[in-house]
Order: sequence, then structure tokens, then C-alpha cells
Amino acid sequence: MNIILKNGSGEIEEKKSRFICHIFKIKSEEEAEEYITAVKKKYWDARHNCYAYVIGERQELQRCSDDGEPNGTAGRPMLDVLLHEDIHNTVVVVTRYFGGVLLGTGGLVRAYQKATRSGLESSVIIEKQRGMFGNIVTDYNGIGKIQYILAQNNIPIADSIYGENVSIQVVVPAQQQEKIEKELIEGTNGKAEIDWEKEVVFAIVEKDLKIF
Repeated sequence: MNIILKNGSGEIEEKKSRFICHIFKIKSEEEAEEYITAVKKKYWDARHNCYAYVIGERQELQRCSDDGEPNGTAGRPMLDVLLHEDIHNTVVVVTRYFGGVLLGTGGLVRAYQKATRSGLESSVIIEKQRGMFGNIVTDYNGIGKIQYILAQNNIPIADSIYGENVSIQVVVPAQQQEKIEKELIEGTNGKAEIDWEKEVVFAIVEKDLKIF
């Protein structure tokens, strides 16, 4: 699932109407409502402040509002963008300053979705994955092969400890666990010892491993 690491904003113009988008990461419905209220207060003179938000690992809580726009032309299309991009725990608010030209229902849907995407594009989004935290122990003869296998499969290394043997701590995406274990055993002729310690949720943030 994808989550917002850094909030973003964007703005588009359609037939003289301004659409200003704000994206916020949230943990609760109360937090979402606080952001919505703050945006409405900031743009108090705008005709519409439409919003959509999703909360939960399975996006189980979903809310949206057209805020006076024709039914189904703003909030729902914005929500659809979040769902399509698999965004979780996020609220998007799009403020519209009417430019005097009617856009029609289709035009409104496209404009609100385009505005939402502009906000997402300026945000920092990371993918949270389920994985297994493991400890690989090998002698110094096997370290090169193990590092090669991990690099080829884009497996992040949490830590490396050098002593009598080498201990490499890794996080492997759950769906790759069996494949990686097989490659490591075959690559070291069965000399590598692998201990899968626990299940974790992780993400790669600017090339660094982050465990939640």
C-alpha cells in the first residue's frame, strides 16, 4: 500500500476556474476533518472546498464531499484517484474559485481528478510492504555471493556485523521469501544459515530502509 510521507499541493486552471489541491497524511477521521476545516478557513471566499479521504490498511473508511458541486462530479472522482493509486491514510481537499465558465459534469470530473493528481505529484509517496526480517550467517568466503544475490533481487540490508563469521540482517518482501532463501542456500552450497525472526512492515525511503 502507498502512504504519504510528505504532504503536497498543486494547482490547475480550467476555463478560468482555479482548482487548488492540498494533500495531507492522516491517522484518523478527526485529523482529516481538522485539515478540511483549516483549508475551508484559509479559502473562505472560494465557492467550493471539496474533499475525499481514505483511512485504514484496507482503505475501509472512505468519505467524500462535492460541497455544492453537482452530485458525483468532485468528491467521488477525487476519491477514485486515491483508490486507483492505492493511497492510504490520506485526505485531499480541492478548492475551486469559479471563473465564470460552466465546465459541465464531465469537465468537472476531469478537473477535480487532474487537480488531485497535481497534488499527489508534489507529495512524497512511499510503498509500505509486508516482509520478513531475517538474519543470514556465513563465513567470509560466502559474503560476496550473498551480497550479489541480495543486490540482484533489490533486497535491502538492515545491518552487517563482522566477527568470526559475518551476520547480515535483511528484510525480504513476503512474496520473495522462499525464492531468496533457495538462492542463498544454493549460492553458498548450503553453508549460509538463515533465521527468519519476525514479520515486519517496511518501505524504502530515499534508498534507505525504514521499518515501521
